[in-house]
Amino acid sequence: MFFKRMWCAGVLAVLAVGAARAAQGPVQLVVAFPAGGPVDTVGRVLAAQLSKAWHRPVIVENKAGANGNIGAAYVSTAPGDGSVLFLTSVGAVAISPALYKSLPYDPVKGFKPISKIVDNATAFVVNKTNPAVDAADFVKRSLASGGPVPIGSSGVGSIPHLTLEMFADATKANVMHVPYKGAAPVINDLLGNQVSGFFGDVPGLIGLIKSGQLKALGLAAPARLPQLPQVPTLAEQGIAGVQTNNWYGLLAPAATPPALVDKLNADVRAALRTPEVRERLEQLGCQPAPTSPQELAALIASDRQKWSEVIKRKNIHVD
Repeated sequence: MFFKRMWCAGVLAVLAVGAARAAQGPVQLVVAFPAGGPVDTVGRVLAAQLSKAWHRPVIVENKAGANGNIGAAYVSTAPGDGSVLFLTSVGAVAISPALYKSLPYDPVKGFKPISKIVDNATAFVVNKTNPAVDAADFVKRSLASGGPVPIGSSGVGSIPHLTLEMFADATKANVMHVPYKGAAPVINDLLGNQVSGFFGDVPGLIGLIKSGQLKALGLAAPARLPQLPQVPTLAEQGIAGVQTNNWYGLLAPAATPPALVDKLNADVRAALRTPEVRERLEQLGCQPAPTSPQELAALIASDRQKWSEVIKRKNIHVD
């Protein structure tokens, strides 16, 4: 019995040392999109503040590909010691389950929600030379055109694509979906007038809107944004039922214990209350929006149902 107790004490000591070492090492903040994009930019703002709070480096790791599924799969099986975290948009946890027949991770059991980080409105933008004065006018012009108007998206099943589908259903606009591999190439083609419009996250468009390079015709949001007060919502223009929020949330691997999830949630909330962090995120066009782990879990479940219904109704699939 004595030797058994000594053996158990030794194991616990080894585990304690391992945990202490993990706590001193860097934290990987996995972003499932390329560097320079909106999720990556938000991740770097958050990582810088958490590095200060934790007195350990928080390093953004870009694991891009497959609509966020590669990064999600990596995090879902990572250790639950706080050394690996996942900053994700809606896609990997609320859209991919309906979009793909099989996934390399369990979108429900593979993660522990920590907190929502920001809300992101979706803006409908066109080239600065487009004659439409707002989204309702764009619809009228599309119906009077000789053929379908090409609208780009960042990929099949992306928020820009699904928002377009909702917009087309609500307005009966004469539009054609043109999928791209990411937001950057479709924005470039929109600037060059190769496509006629794009529904995109405001953080990725706000600079181009404010500089006049792109014209914002409406927001798929419940209210106007303080950053773009001149842009009306689609609902204000008589286009009902087209509201999207490509929020970004922080998740931990499935193995993370509840006590650590609560600690991470408290630290993230504190980071988002920091004036310089809030100011920077708002400059990017985001709306800081921390939640409890339970609230984020409920949001994921609600959005999974919402987007699953759209995907099934429109028969959208990628495999």
